[in-house]
Amino acid sequence: MESRMIRYAFLLSLLFVVIAAKPMEKHGKNRIKSQDLSDQNHFVDEEHNPEYDHEAFLGDEAGQFDELDPEESKRRLGIIFDKIDTDGDGEVTEEELKAWIKYTQNRYIMDDVKKQWVVHDLSKDGYISWEEYVNTTYGFLEEEDFDEIDGFEYKELIKRDELRWAAADTDGDKVLNNEEFTYFLHPEEADHMKGIVVDETLADIDKDKDGFVSLEEYIGDLYQGEGEDEPEWVKTERDHFSSYRDRNGDGKMDRREVQEWILPNDYDHADAESKHLVYESDANKDKKLTKEEVLAKYDLFVGSQATDFGEALIRHDEF
Repeated sequence: MESRMIRYAFLLSLLFVVIAAKPMEKHGKNRIKSQDLSDQNHFVDEEHNPEYDHEAFLGDEAGQFDELDPEESKRRLGIIFDKIDTDGDGEVTEEELKAWIKYTQNRYIMDDVKKQWVVHDLSKDGYISWEEYVNTTYGFLEEEDFDEIDGFEYKELIKRDELRWAAADTDGDKVLNNEEFTYFLHPEEADHMKGIVVDETLADIDKDKDGFVSLEEYIGDLYQGEGEDEPEWVKTERDHFSSYRDRNGDGKMDRREVQEWILPNDYDHADAESKHLVYESDANKDKKLTKEEVLAKYDLFVGSQATDFGEALIRHDEF
């Protein structure tokens, strides 16, 4: 009895971690997989918000940068400048800055894969088998635990993982190498995995299993209020569904429209941010930045995306 209670406590704590880890919008679930560079709005009441640039340039560690005094911030930013300047000509172009921003934003993926790899590669042979993954992820469960707990059906989760695993296994050898494991953990980052992301979203939202997302299914995924007037943001989402989500106007989203919703590809945030940073810092308007120009605007950058950087600036072994 005691061991069973321990298992249930572990399951519930796992569910809490899974739920807490999901990014949330201000008023509901965020299904969009292609995220902005920051949780901040770039403009607030038509005024520029420097916190957006800070998080874009510094990543998740932006807050830690506040611990550095201005001179130390400038010193470390100067070192970062040299890393961004890949051709070593003493100037940073928009393309170099864009590449660095993308690198810092993808660092969390690389770090996540590295951490997960250590957990799942039990044989230490450089590959992860499906059996290893199931053992490390679900091995603590006993048969009776596979019943639904707090809305989670573990048999369905395993089935979902297995379908994603098969899609990630591009060479079909039943094991995943590092690149394939990255596809598995972060399917939204790979073109050939986008269909799986759409399938998983439909499985969550398409309650009547007709292969489409109706307006009510869309709203029901964002808002579960009952017996009360809908807030204004819900009414706005209803309008967005008709105006932007349901592009062919048939009253529902098909697979293509769902993909356009959750995996938008019509806006390059890193490109826009690099152009913005150059525009704000380029004193002589030659569309390139010298180290002096960057350091003169250090308060913009250490609040900007070029630094996971927050992490890069805080990591003492790099300076």
